Amino acid sequence: MLIKRTFGKVPAPEPGAALRRSARERRTAAYLLVVLTAGAYLPSPLYPGYQHAFGFSDLLMTLIYATFALVSAPALLLFGPAADALGPRPVLRCSVGVAALGSACFAIADGPALLLAGRAAQGLALGAATGAATALMIRSAPAQGRLKASMLAGMAFVAGTAAGPVAAGALAQYAPAPTVLPYLIHLVLLGEAARRASALSAAAPPVHRWRPSCPRVPAGLRARFASAAATGFLAWTAAGLFLAVIPAALGRAAGIDDLAVTGGVVGAVLACSVPAQPVAARLGAPLAQVAGLGALACSLAVLAVTGGGSLPATLLAAVAAGTGHGLAYGGAAAAVDAAAPDDQRGAISSALHLAFYLGAGGPAVAVGLLTVSYDLTTAVSWLSAAAAVLAPVAAAAVPIAHRTRSPTPPATPPPGRAPGSGVGSAVCGSAAPRRLHRLRNRYGRHDQHGNGPVRRFGAGREGEALIVGGSREVPERR
Repeated sequence: MLIKRTFGKVPAPEPGAALRRSARERRTAAYLLVVLTAGAYLPSPLYPGYQHAFGFSDLLMTLIYATFALVSAPALLLFGPAADALGPRPVLRCSVGVAALGSACFAIADGPALLLAGRAAQGLALGAATGAATALMIRSAPAQGRLKASMLAGMAFVAGTAAGPVAAGALAQYAPAPTVLPYLIHLVLLGEAARRASALSAAAPPVHRWRPSCPRVPAGLRARFASAAATGFLAWTAAGLFLAVIPAALGRAAGIDDLAVTGGVVGAVLACSVPAQPVAARLGAPLAQVAGLGALACSLAVLAVTGGGSLPATLLAAVAAGTGHGLAYGGAAAAVDAAAPDDQRGAISSALHLAFYLGAGGPAVAVGLLTVSYDLTTAVSWLSAAAAVLAPVAAAAVPIAHRTRSPTPPATPPPGRAPGSGVGSAVCGSAAPRRLHRLRNRYGRHDQHGNGPVRRFGAGREGEALIVGGSREVPERR
């Protein structure tokens, strides 16, 4: 006679609803990354016009650009752990509000003070949102698709960075109100972003209270993290030069005052980066970083020779920089995301992006400081030459870092279920026998929450679990 005992019967959620919710969360995260990064880089082709209208120096121009990076750094460190503790919804909603404040400052700017305030708000918004949106995109992906989700998050980030300068340059050249209309359009897009962020599901109550703290990288991940941070720093150094100073260099040395052209050159860097990132996934993180650094070295060498004063050479350097940026940045982000523990993913992603933002802003400030004593093209040449020398050094460190064993990130259990409590993972608290796994694979796949189909597949032998509608039943024989 067969007697059944049922342990922890849990109603099975609808797999279709869970999949739709996860897909919606990924789309929301991608949209937020694109819109927030586009807004942060809308001013890039407009800096020469602001400089002419308000009469400030090259140093102040680069400081206005770099304020974004200087403010985003503490925002990344503070709000990356907040997304892990509080969930992404409150962090992303606040980020959208602060980004709207930044666009409003640019739309009404009548001097450098409002430009600085707008850049600070943009840096705070994107710094807070980057880790939260990236972690949301990865966590909502199935386990086997997390590397792809990481790549898509990087592509969304770069796509927004490309779209901002291209759109702003075209609108400024061919549409009315060149310093107002781009930001009004961005405010409309932010309204949709706020609606989507508000529709995200609320996170479970945090186990620990969130307190601002510096994220800690696990010991086994530090070598890989340091190598990826150096690679990403150089990738964004090249991109930052194009975003901050190349439009002004083209205007002075090559006499190009068409904002659509200068915006297109800047956008070409990031437009070439987006299709290069899927290639990085196919090459693997180490090879992608090395190949990307090689392309970046070539691009920086061209800038070192020309100083950004030749349109054909600068366009060639932009294509090489974009390709190298996509490979290096995509490989660096994937190398860290693949090994980051789930409960620290937002904090570690934020710490990695800190290096990226500093790469985009720090060298641009160095160019501005050099312009105190030298002309702009000379400053661009010197900074580009220094970065070109560092690229092979960073490339040599990549394979060494990847020889170090990194920890395997633990799987995140479904909400409300402790690790090891899923169906098929334990029977009466002990490890499931291999026979149960074979039966499960043969008679029906189970969803990611551990709930099986409402289907009973035989009485089983003594000691084996029966799975009926998401419950576990252990037969006994009398």
